[in-house]
Amino acid sequence: MSIVKRFITESIKRTEIDEFLQKKLERAGYGGVNLSKTPLGTHVVVYAMRPGLVIGRGGETIRELATVLEENFKISNPQISVSEIEVPEFNAYVVACRVASALQRGVHFRRAGFWALNQVMDAGALGVEIVISGKLRTERARFEKFRAGYFPRCGEPALRNMREAVAHVQLKPGIIGVRVKLMPPDAVFPDKIQIVSELPPSEEKVAEAPQTKEAEVPQEKVQEKAEEKIEEIVEAKIEEKVEEPPVEEAPEEKPVDEKAEEAPAEEPSKTKEATE
Repeated sequence: MSIVKRFITESIKRTEIDEFLQKKLERAGYGGVNLSKTPLGTHVVVYAMRPGLVIGRGGETIRELATVLEENFKISNPQISVSEIEVPEFNAYVVACRVASALQRGVHFRRAGFWALNQVMDAGALGVEIVISGKLRTERARFEKFRAGYFPRCGEPALRNMREAVAHVQLKPGIIGVRVKLMPPDAVFPDKIQIVSELPPSEEKVAEAPQTKEAEVPQEKVQEKAEEKIEEIVEAKIEEKVEEPPVEEAPEEKPVDEKAEEAPAEEPSKTKEATE
């Protein structure tokens, strides 16, 4: 089997499992399923508002689901776990099912759409879009769109963060479809930049701690080095003084009289005369 065919068959199998669980766990507030292959088998995570109805008494319902998935859908060793939906307003399939059930009870489509829209936005979602299509008021089919908040339509943020679901309801005029797209509050967009003016007190302490240590350590080292150099210089000077030989003082010169100095100069003249 080629890679393309394998991906197509796996995606068809996932949609079939999703449709089966929608009908089977409608009362439990079904919110979606996630399939992942493991070395031991296939891990199946079922999201529901009331997980107790999915598990059943003593795990009867969950064992039945495991046998059906293994026999009918050819899933090897299914290991089913149930996860509770904490905030149902952030689950697109739950919102779509609520609108569909309201339409089935006879509520006007505009009232049902605005009611679901306000519930999702009050819960804290960034944006939501609800589209109700079909024979709403006349024989000609049309659609009505309800939109609020920040809702990107294209690009990587929309593909990565958007949650989408579709639900159908059978009425007397025909089938009416409900499509819900919502953006959860934890979505991160590249064009939104948060400027922090001051660090929180916990981060300030952590940031200041290494700076003080780094500032104190070099000062101590510099002081120690300076003291060592001063001691070396003092010791060197002391050694120089000890090694220097004592300097002999020159004898004082006695004052010489001028007459005594002049006398020897006259003697040669007398000797010259004597010789003559």
